[in-house]
Amino acid sequence: MKDVTFYLDFVSPYAWLAFERLPQALEGLSYHVRYRPVLLGALLQQHGNPGPAGIAPKRDWTYRHVAWLGHSLGCGLDMPARHPFPPLPLLRLALGCSEDGCINRFVAGTILRHVWLGGQDALDPVRLERLAQELAQQQVPDPDGQQGRAKALLRANTDEAAARGVFGVPAFEVDGRLFWGLDALPMLRACLAGDPWFQGPAWDAAARVPSGLAPGY
Repeated sequence: MKDVTFYLDFVSPYAWLAFERLPQALEGLSYHVRYRPVLLGALLQQHGNPGPAGIAPKRDWTYRHVAWLGHSLGCGLDMPARHPFPPLPLLRLALGCSEDGCINRFVAGTILRHVWLGGQDALDPVRLERLAQELAQQQVPDPDGQQGRAKALLRANTDEAAARGVFGVPAFEVDGRLFWGLDALPMLRACLAGDPWFQGPAWDAAARVPSGLAPGY
């Protein structure tokens, strides 16, 4: 059985879509998923990447595209009332349910549905309180009562993800290999299924192609 680490941030619509599609994409394979929340904004900032929402025409396209994908894949996706939004309250709530930086599928799905179904404000205080109550039985006692453990886990998760080369979400790690994005699920499946391509030179050779641009171009 292979271990798959699924890096996600609840602010990402593609994280929701990949979460929903993962069981179908990997059907029939032996694997175990570890859901690890990270702060997407910190990963983007490290590479000077404004993200899709930072480029106005790309923002428009991304929101149309993910809405259509939710429809076409049958899982639904309603843009929240405001997007992007600061995801820290959701990330810390999720990691309040964790002792080691990973959360279970119930916690991940509950928070993702809170954001991506219904078209409501993800940070509305009344909705956040209701969400916290829904996850109350999953919570791990925090000695300082100030989400100190959850904050520390989020920092550690994000730092570790960056060190391992994660630059965006959703991202999946298997045996030290990273797969990024919803459209990487077929490639992830092939890797888990033992496709011999992954044992050949192509994986490493692709990353060694030199750039044809001069510095500062």
